[in-house]
Formats: sequence, C-alpha cells, structure tokens
Amino acid sequence: MKNKLLIGAVALLAVFAVVVVWQSKGNGEKHSHNDSAESVATQPGTHTPVPAFQTAVVAANLPPTLPANEFYGKTREAYTVAKAIPETLAQLPCYCHCDRGFGHKSLHTCFTDEHASHCAVCVDEALLAYKLQKEEGMTPAKIRETIIAKYSVSD
Repeated sequence: MKNKLLIGAVALLAVFAVVVVWQSKGNGEKHSHNDSAESVATQPGTHTPVPAFQTAVVAANLPPTLPANEFYGKTREAYTVAKAIPETLAQLPCYCHCDRGFGHKSLHTCFTDEHASHCAVCVDEALLAYKLQKEEGMTPAKIRETIIAKYSVSD
C-alpha cells in the first residue's frame, strides 16, 4: 500500500512539473506578443530580461487593488501604496517575475489579488516606488530605471 501511495505521489508531482513548465513556456510566448505590456529585452550591458511593465497607463483602465485593511504590517503599507499610486506601479516591472508564472502585466497587477501579500519582492518594490515618487519627486520612468538597476542581476 505504501509503495502505491509513493508511486502515485511521484506521478502526481511529475504531472505538476510538466504543467508548470508548459504554462510558463506558454505565458512567455503570450508575453512577448502582448501589446498592452512592454518589456525591455535586456538590461543594457547584461543578458537579464526585464519583466513586463506598461508605458501608456490610464488610471480608469486599471483594475482596482485589494483593500489594504485586509492585510497587516508592511504588506498593508504596500497595498495602501498600490491604491495611492496605481499608475506608477503599472509602469514598473516586478522582479519576482510573476509576468512569466501568473501573466502579470506590471507591479500593479500583483496588488489586484493576494499575490503581493505572499511576496517580499512585490512589497519592497512598491514601498520603494512610493518613497522615490513622494519623497524624491521621481517620475515613473526614472523609478523604473532605479528598480531595474537595483533588481536586475547580470549573468
């Protein structure tokens, strides 16, 4: 009986792995043809792809973020930021690479569901973007450059 359970568990894990790989390849192909999101092919001087982000953003066209009061601590702060500067976050890539695994179009998309509540990268990027915009007066394009420089890792 134990052997049958072990074989079943291994088979289930193998099927799961195949589905995950298949979906990530499918999302990658969709991503490269998605007109509503853009991605810089690589960071200059490296071979590191930049995750998806949007350049032409109208706040009215963005889906709402989840209410911050559903979360606690730093995560609550990040969801508050996402509601305060959605246009900026939509113009930023998310370096947890959720564009590949979840089809996210930008950092903003991470906050339209619970994804960011489980991801320190999303939370930290959003809080950094808010600080750069509100305290240092940076534009979304300059914030994007800063995010790419900070989170991009060359091969």
